[in-house]
Amino acid sequence: MSAVVVGYVPSPEGRAALDTGISEARLRGARLVVVNTTRGDALVDDRYLAGDGLAALQAELDALDLETELRQPTTYDDVADDLDAIADEVGADLIVIGLRRRSPVGKLILGSAASRILLTAHHAVLAVKA
Repeated sequence: MSAVVVGYVPSPEGRAALDTGISEARLRGARLVVVNTTRGDALVDDRYLAGDGLAALQAELDALDLETELRQPTTYDDVADDLDAIADEVGADLIVIGLRRRSPVGKLILGSAASRILLTAHHAVLAVKA
């Protein structure tokens, strides 16, 4: 069975990626693998789910009519590398990520996680806006 991997953070962009990933998994008859990761460059990262936020996301995934899996890598490697490695492992057809709005200057700088994913992933990537 194929898979759709979603890069998820608790934000409007993450929600858009999750909703699109759910739709794509249904369309493809694929397993949904949701990856919530952190860059590991801070002691506390509010994008890395814990407690009630983690339980709520797991409950939402459990209620879907899909085979789902929630992963939280703790290697603190590059987010792009984490997503690509997991996509390799699960045989993903697609990686879905959310994009935030960036300024014209920000678009010139290729330092964001989304830019690295788009440029380095070995899988098809679908980038969605909130």
